[in-house]
Amino acid sequence: MTVTIRSKKNRGFKRRLLLLVLLVLIWFSHKEIGKLWYPFKYQELIYHYAEVNHLDPLLVAAVIKTESNFNPRATSPKGARGLMQIMPDTANWISQQIGSGPLKSENLLYPETSISLGTWYLSDLFSEFKNDPVLVIAAYNAGRGNVTHWLNEQHWTGERKTIDQIPFMETRQYIRRVLWNQKVYHYLYGME
Repeated sequence: MTVTIRSKKNRGFKRRLLLLVLLVLIWFSHKEIGKLWYPFKYQELIYHYAEVNHLDPLLVAAVIKTESNFNPRATSPKGARGLMQIMPDTANWISQQIGSGPLKSENLLYPETSISLGTWYLSDLFSEFKNDPVLVIAAYNAGRGNVTHWLNEQHWTGERKTIDQIPFMETRQYIRRVLWNQKVYHYLYGME
């Protein structure tokens, strides 16, 4: 009986010790583990086009993570394509704004094309919405016309604390995911 009690205590102690060792290992390598869940592919392109368009590259990474999870071949049911999930009509409009010719929708599947157009579009939204990241993120998802309508009709105050006023649940969730992803990217990659 004493042997059985002692072996149970030893197993309990060994389990607690193993758990403690695992927690210590996780604590000291949590950023490396986090980077597995939050990859940062295409860093050179993202940093380049973020700089060209005066954006936080980690916001761009957060948008890409939210939109496509860094899958350059992603296509939404509505037809948005590429890393930054740009609609072909929007891509053509952007292409005209920057002085390029018409754009084939399959070109949105190229990372550089998607990132260059997506960052230009984000920058344009920042200009329109007076550098308010919450309004910009909402407009990137729901369209600038919808956001302007919500603000003009006082459906939404435009503040982060009143996101629940937004009529589109998808947009409310999208804003929260992008802002969360941006925090994570700043934590994991911001001090390097």
